[in-house]
Amino acid sequence: MDFLNKLLSWNFILVTALFSWFFAQVLKTVINCLLYRKVDISRMWGDGGWPSAHSATVCSMVAATARVEGIDSTMFAIAAVVAIITMHDAMGVRWQTGEQAKVLNHMISEWLDQGAQKLPFLGDKQLKEMVGHTPIEVISGAIVGFLVGFLMPMSV
Repeated sequence: MDFLNKLLSWNFILVTALFSWFFAQVLKTVINCLLYRKVDISRMWGDGGWPSAHSATVCSMVAATARVEGIDSTMFAIAAVVAIITMHDAMGVRWQTGEQAKVLNHMISEWLDQGAQKLPFLGDKQLKEMVGHTPIEVISGAIVGFLVGFLMPMSV
């Protein structure tokens, strides 16, 4: 308990954000196990999926910053802007990257089926498809983050 108290007093905002990331990743791994009926430990550090650990991390940072610095502080403004950009990027650019990867992976597998010997440069390449988030994954991650940020004890 003394270790946790020292850790939280060292940098409450950073520790809260990192804990929120860890909590969201564990939650994502458990949910993935329940949905697909198999243990995939790579979900613990993988991108994409429900809930968004990126959103949980930045939203807990915003909540913790609000608690420590106040909502009228420059630190809060910076945290809020970083959170907005991160969540927008997760739903926009990164989501579209995953969708493009699905199409390209399908095209590559079709080409390989038609004559792998003619396309040796493709080999067995597969692009990562889970890199972004749907809006519900981002929103649920944000909820997890705000809950962790507001419920994390400032001192134990």
